[in-house]
Amino acid sequence: MAENDGKMLSDISDNVKSLEKDVLGLEMGLTLSGKDDKLNSIVEIHAGSGGTESMDFAGMLLRMYLRWAERKKFKTTIMDYNAGEEAGVKSVTFVVQGKFAYGYLKAESGVHRLVRISPFDANKRRHTSFASVFVYPEIDDSIDVVIDEKDLKIDTYRSSGAGGQHVNTTDSAVRITHIPTNIVVACQNERSQHKNKDSAYKLLRARLYDYYKKKKEEEEDKVNKTKKEISWGSQIRSYTLNPNRVIKDHRTGVTVYDDKSVFDGDIDEFIGAYLLGAGAKGQRE
Repeated sequence: MAENDGKMLSDISDNVKSLEKDVLGLEMGLTLSGKDDKLNSIVEIHAGSGGTESMDFAGMLLRMYLRWAERKKFKTTIMDYNAGEEAGVKSVTFVVQGKFAYGYLKAESGVHRLVRISPFDANKRRHTSFASVFVYPEIDDSIDVVIDEKDLKIDTYRSSGAGGQHVNTTDSAVRITHIPTNIVVACQNERSQHKNKDSAYKLLRARLYDYYKKKKEEEEDKVNKTKKEISWGSQIRSYTLNPNRVIKDHRTGVTVYDDKSVFDGDIDEFIGAYLLGAGAKGQRE
């Protein structure tokens, strides 16, 4: 009988957790009423101070977001990938396609911090590393963004995929620099230079739309805020794997102790608390 009671309590606990996630999802959906929230999302991840450690961390974040998108049944496309020398990535740009993808992922913009015993340190010392995440809406063709060709610097180079494998032996990758704003975008996921150029233009339109929207709304201070130095003191979330395994969002106080599920894409608790403006501190074992 006691065994059956234990199983029943376990089942009830699982059902409660499932219901809590469903309620959180509904609450988040109700908050996504912004002009751009319904759009697809463009995400950039850049390794910060910390060398190989930070590049490995950037790779961990990339997997986390790809797994999150998979859980949501969203489609993802990697547009530009610059692998780290030993591990992870120096930088990566990818598109997430799905209902309210931008509305959800805008909560992830900022600096992320990792503390752990380094797997790359023979002396097993504790290391702190950083990576930045920038999120933009992928604007559709109904939104007009004027781009003057004379303001562009277009470079082509040889594509290389994850791990350094060559995608093509020709200069099919495209990098576009918008000189007035110094915004740089790149695309290398297609074998055709023409297709990569079209995709790079799409990325540039999204970046310029985001830039000019903030400028028009006199929110340049917010733009500068997201471009803070990728280092100590500016993080939005800390992932501490030593001495304790705990992940804390510094904006909302939400604290999670299941680091494996977080790095496997279970980040809706962080996103939900941010979107809902929750100041109350919560925790999940």
